[in-house]
Amino acid sequence: MAMHLPAGLTPSEIAFLCEMETVTVIPRQRLDGLDLLGGPTPSLQPPHRAPLPLWLALLLKRQRRANIIPPPWLHPTSLEYILKYETEISREAFSPPPPLPSSAHGTNITSPPFIPSATADAPAEALPYHWLEMGEILLEAASDDLVEPDTVRRLMRDLREVRMSKIRAGIAVLDAGGVVSLKGVGGMEVGESRSFIVGVIDGLRRIGASQEQARREREAEDDEGNDRNIGDDEDDDMET
Repeated sequence: MAMHLPAGLTPSEIAFLCEMETVTVIPRQRLDGLDLLGGPTPSLQPPHRAPLPLWLALLLKRQRRANIIPPPWLHPTSLEYILKYETEISREAFSPPPPLPSSAHGTNITSPPFIPSATADAPAEALPYHWLEMGEILLEAASDDLVEPDTVRRLMRDLREVRMSKIRAGIAVLDAGGVVSLKGVGGMEVGESRSFIVGVIDGLRRIGASQEQARREREAEDDEGNDRNIGDDEDDDMET
C-alpha cells in the first residue's frame, strides 16, 4: 500500500537542503581538495579561510579539523537590529532578504537559496532564505564558534515568534480577499506554516464556492419567479 506523503517539503528535508549552503571555515590542518558533484572544493591551508558546503564543514568540525566562521547576520548585534526592524520599523512586512548578486551585464546569475548568504562576507543585516535552520544547526554543532551563543539562541527564538505572528496575521488579509507578500520569508518558515496556510486557503475556497452556488440558485429562483409573473400578466391580458 502506497504511503501518503504530505505536500511540500518536511522540516527535515528543508534542513537537509540547508546543508548544501556554503560557509566559511578556518582549517586546523592541511587537507587536499575534493571533487564533489557540486564542483571541487579548495585545498585547506591553515590559517587561511576557505568556503565549503555546510555538510562538509560540520564533518570537519566534529573531527576537530576545522572551525566554522558564523555568518555576520548570526552575530548578536545583527540579530538585535533585525529584531528591531521587525518589531518597530516594519511591523507588518518582513525584513528584506540579502540582495541577489549580478553579473557584469546587470542580470541575476543565481537566485535563492543558491547564493552565498552564509559565508563570512554575507550581509550582516539581512536574513537569508535558510536563516532559521542554519542558525539552529550552527548552535547545535558549532556553538563554541559563535559569539554569545545563548544570546543568539534567545534572539533567534524572538525573531521566529515575531515573524510567525506576521504570517498568521496575513491569514486575516487572505480572508478579506487581499494578498499577502512573503518576500523575506525563510524556507523553514514556509515549511512549518504551509499546512496551516493551505488549510485556510482551501477553507476559503470552499466557502467561496458555496457562496457562488447559493448566488446562482437565488438567481435561478428569481428568473423562474419573473417568468411566472410574465405568464400571469399575459393570461390577464387575454381574459380582458
